[in-house]
Amino acid sequence: MTSVTPLLTWPVVLAVSGLSWQAAPAVSAHPADAPPAEQAQRRPLVIGHAGSGFFHPLFNPLPPSSLRSINRALRHGADGVEVDIRLSQDSIPVLYHDNSLSSMTDGTGCVSQTPAATLTTLHYRGGWPYDWFQHEKLLTFETLLKTFAKQSGFPYLHLDLHEDDDCNGNDPARSQALARRLRDLLLQYRVPPGRVLILTNRASTLVYLRQILPSVPLGLEMGADFVAGVATLRSLPTVQMAVLHKNDLTPERAAQVHALGKEVVVFGGRSAKAVSRVVAAGTDAYEVDNVRRLQAALRRQDD
Repeated sequence: MTSVTPLLTWPVVLAVSGLSWQAAPAVSAHPADAPPAEQAQRRPLVIGHAGSGFFHPLFNPLPPSSLRSINRALRHGADGVEVDIRLSQDSIPVLYHDNSLSSMTDGTGCVSQTPAATLTTLHYRGGWPYDWFQHEKLLTFETLLKTFAKQSGFPYLHLDLHEDDDCNGNDPARSQALARRLRDLLLQYRVPPGRVLILTNRASTLVYLRQILPSVPLGLEMGADFVAGVATLRSLPTVQMAVLHKNDLTPERAAQVHALGKEVVVFGGRSAKAVSRVVAAGTDAYEVDNVRRLQAALRRQDD
């Protein structure tokens, strides 16, 4: 089996030069004399899925990828967060999951046909009883970076690109525009490349991202057809991660991905049964809807 480089020891440093990141000589992010708290970070990453997850009557009253949802996941001890990103009409990356604004906000139409100045005035709408507990608005990716830049340590960021677009015919030019804008913002706010994972289900976008962001880890989001996903993964030698839904992951499939020299990221899971199952699969990072439950499961595994 090919050795898999942990996400937490990715050998890169930030260097701004012609709007590109350059790789540094391989060095461990966790040297032997690192503080105990840093040594503990060798375990798999715990990432808040869309912050603290999607609307759920028992677990989460907050909208996915909203600021309060993100802060809640970090407050509960997550190493970082996964957020969903779309491109506005005026080419501004915003945090929003769905194609249609009417599905989760008081707006209408598509994100791609609405300028960012309008998007950021929209309120999330989850219906009863969620809207008793939340008054969140959409935010831009830059707003999130500004918030994180004020903290002492930059949280891990998994950026899930949503490129489906019913209103603009899935124009590949917009996918490339989104990639370039993300690059510019990551550089502007000096985000350490090793703290970022950019993932998408589009192979063409991953190829383009590798051209413009040579040192940032990339992930292929694999669908339910695992065999087809493995074939695509084989065709992308510079993509480091396979991203699978909890229902599509088994220990055997995780082993297959590891045998390719790739890491495994699993997303989803809030119940005790679901969390236990993804932990048992042996993944390198967890994007989970219930951070505290996952942490408890990992502690039990270590005992």
